[in-house]
Amino acid sequence: MMQNKIIVTLSLTLLMTGCSSQEKLNEKWYQQRWCDQKDGRVEVYLKDKTRCDCLTDDYAIEVDFARKWAEAVGQSLHYSKMTGEQAGILLIVEGNKDKKYLSRLESVIDYHNLPITVWTTNQSELD
Repeated sequence: MMQNKIIVTLSLTLLMTGCSSQEKLNEKWYQQRWCDQKDGRVEVYLKDKTRCDCLTDDYAIEVDFARKWAEAVGQSLHYSKMTGEQAGILLIVEGNKDKKYLSRLESVIDYHNLPITVWTTNQSELD
């Protein structure tokens, strides 16, 4: 019985780790393609050892999946402070289910008058 629990736990852990790795791989795929199109640099190390996802001549950009919109706000503002460039967020909106997150992001930016530019993308735009 104990052996079955260990196998199930191990299987679930591997499954969850696989999903997490896949999401990071996908985020990097979006990041690389979009940033290349904007003539930006990917994964730029900053003085405080954080990494800006995409740095262009004008913007310090955080790239994230739509459901992580709130994290993207803080990261983009931090990258802006560290680089002196304008804050930007590239939100990966994969379908209708993600539009609610874009709406939340835009409403927070508007409400607080945050200096953040937002772009959206999806796989078909970057293929």
